[in-house]
Amino acid sequence: MDDSNTPGRLVLLTTSHRVAPGQLSWPAWRTLREADLVVCADPDHPQLPYLREAGVRVELAAPGGRELVDATAGGRTVVYLPAGGAGDPAVTDELARLGGSGRVAMPDLELLPGSYDLPGARLLDLVQVMDRIRAECPWSSLRTHEDLAKYGIEEMYELVEAIEEGDRAAVREELGDVLLQVVFHAAIAQGAAEEPFGIDDVAGGLVDKLVHRHPHIFGDEVAETPEQVQANWVRLKGVEKARDSVTDGVPLASPALALAAKLAGRARGAHLPLPPAADGTFTDETALGDHLLAEAAAAQAAGLDPEAALRHAARRYRDTIRSAEQARTSTDAD
Repeated sequence: MDDSNTPGRLVLLTTSHRVAPGQLSWPAWRTLREADLVVCADPDHPQLPYLREAGVRVELAAPGGRELVDATAGGRTVVYLPAGGAGDPAVTDELARLGGSGRVAMPDLELLPGSYDLPGARLLDLVQVMDRIRAECPWSSLRTHEDLAKYGIEEMYELVEAIEEGDRAAVREELGDVLLQVVFHAAIAQGAAEEPFGIDDVAGGLVDKLVHRHPHIFGDEVAETPEQVQANWVRLKGVEKARDSVTDGVPLASPALALAAKLAGRARGAHLPLPPAADGTFTDETALGDHLLAEAAAAQAAGLDPEAALRHAARRYRDTIRSAEQARTSTDAD
């Protein structure tokens, strides 16, 4: 019986450029080994050296959809690797037209992902794009950490604004802008003449820090409440940084209100003196906001800079905290 016209099986094998070549799924390897014909449209396809090493014979050609269908005649299995690994619209469109015409005996069509992107895989694209921009863009190639510092602050403020306004699309966009600052700074650091580091060093350090500060997840400690988790975090952070004061690590460049609140929170947690209580107690955010607004307006009317005034007060308070810590240390030593 002549089965030369019997359609077979056509497999379109896609791969991700974000996964190391050769790291294919078992169904992909099995299909490649069992195929009657493997066709690749790209002579520089990154998978080719690994397929040849595994003994898979690959024919280099750029067939159209009709040619691939014809190659499956006689019940043959044909695997097609498109250029770039992600797909070939010209071929798939032609296959769709042939199948929809009703005049062609179509083979069994299968789209087989040979490798899958893991969560976070698009970050590899971001790093590659940033590296190229850093190398080729006349503006970006000259930027320094100092040049970009102000943009990092601006992007965080824009992210906070998007969060407060509940704009989900804006939050996603602003998170991207914040991430850009991280990747940009890492690209700059990679090319430094002294003590260079790259994005992998940044990510690796962060992974180590997160694992170390979550011993209730990655270790044997127990933390069943948010308060216990926070206590562990503060304790381990203090050990890591070998800090002499609870004020160490509080950035003095923070906005004055954030700086003052951070210092007060550190002092309260360590049972150190708090700033003198102001007249009135505020338990409502609106009332507190109105009070702060009125104070800022009064300062402006008096020709004073409320931001600078509070920052100076916060710095004086930091000195007070450190003096109290030193006095406590001396008392404990006695």
